[in-house]
Amino acid sequence: MTYCLGITVREGLICLADGRVTSGNQVTNARKATLHGPEGRKIVIMTSGLRSLRDKTLAYMDRTQRKERSSGFTSMLEAVDAYSVALRRVAEEDRDFLAHSDLAFNLHAVISGRLFEDPTPSMFLVYPEGNWIEVDERTPYLSIGATTYGKPILDRALTYDTSMATALKLAYLSFDSTRFSSADVGYPIDLLTYCLDDGKWREAQYDYDDLREQRIWWNEHITELAASMPDGPWLRTLVPGHASLDEGAAGAIPLLRKKD
Repeated sequence: MTYCLGITVREGLICLADGRVTSGNQVTNARKATLHGPEGRKIVIMTSGLRSLRDKTLAYMDRTQRKERSSGFTSMLEAVDAYSVALRRVAEEDRDFLAHSDLAFNLHAVISGRLFEDPTPSMFLVYPEGNWIEVDERTPYLSIGATTYGKPILDRALTYDTSMATALKLAYLSFDSTRFSSADVGYPIDLLTYCLDDGKWREAQYDYDDLREQRIWWNEHITELAASMPDGPWLRTLVPGHASLDEGAAGAIPLLRKKD
């Protein structure tokens, strides 16, 4: 399993991928987010699925680019199409062999960037069949892998107008929630950003100890927030000693009220 997250906001793009790779009882580290293309025309590809399928698909796509687009793809649509062609070729070559080993052909990808002909940065989710969808402003993120645990905080707090600085924090918290609840997702993480200000990709890798301050802060404050939340109507009904004085004097048994 893995966790890869792509975010698009007004200021640019964010890509996050965990680095844990599990195979049976073995745990190793490997990059799941990589840059492709010549300088000035790079795109980021993040994948979730069988590592062998990822490596073969990307090798075919990179070879096509070197032979037919040595100066790089001219648009994100062209790049996504080249990836999909490579993916379908790998499916034709390997699907039956995988089935004989009871393995499904399973490779999802998030492809992000902005190329010469693109008016704005864009982000695509490509399915194992080679079809795709593009992210839009209403739901400004795409995730693949163990997507369940990190989704709620993004749905609640992330919008297209969220600042890049805040979106990076939300990306980390989304990963941290996933890591905490899924043993197959873990450090190190790769973080990449594309900023509209200068049109450049930046990347960094962080391990468990690098984000200790943020992890401790979040663990402490989420507990404090829960404790300081206004008491709900359930308290006097379900917790002894919290009934009102009038109810206590009258010996009344608190009842659940129906919603008006």
